[in-house]
Amino acid sequence: MIQVSNIQKYYGELQVLKGVNLHIKKGEIVSIVGPSGAGKTTLLQILGTLDTQSNSSDSSLLINNTDVTNLSDKVLAKFRNEHIGFIFQFHQLLPEFTALENVCIPAFIKKTPRAEAEKKAKELLSFLGLADRFDHKPNALSGGEQQRVAVARALINNPSIIFADEPSGNLDSESADNLHQLFFKLRDQFGQTFIIVTHNDELANMADRKLIMVDGQITN
Repeated sequence: MIQVSNIQKYYGELQVLKGVNLHIKKGEIVSIVGPSGAGKTTLLQILGTLDTQSNSSDSSLLINNTDVTNLSDKVLAKFRNEHIGFIFQFHQLLPEFTALENVCIPAFIKKTPRAEAEKKAKELLSFLGLADRFDHKPNALSGGEQQRVAVARALINNPSIIFADEPSGNLDSESADNLHQLFFKLRDQFGQTFIIVTHNDELANMADRKLIMVDGQITN
């Protein structure tokens, strides 16, 4: 599913990632934990193709047997849209659009016909308990509801991998617990792989595998 070899990242003179190696299997839920500044979010952004490693010539990043380091920007954007979903701490919903419209955006980028995209979005929102929230804009939704809309948006194109960066960090404890259980329900029902950066010990320990990052390296 994901194979990573010797990923390094520099910001000027500062080396944030120091030769990360990683293998993640299909259907795994993997948590990444560690102190602030350890490189967790940087690693997640590179794995999710939102950023690039500093040493492309002597490293590799394979996702679904595709070496994404060799893709042009246009092809990489298409690959990301079709294969990868993202969930962030701050849901990043567009305030002027309804829940349904927000969920449909990645499908529209993929050029999915509107009727097909809206049908899938409604199915996902209903599955996530938001059947009565299709036409609500983000400011009319609770924090937990907004995050579930963001989860539906991440799932709309049937991605094989979901990357989540502190997905419950902005939620109250009950909403966070519900979101954590949802990840496992989604994995069991749809077969997605989840890679989750989190400071939440409960979520980290629920994962199939917990990776610890310290000073730019995975230590276990």
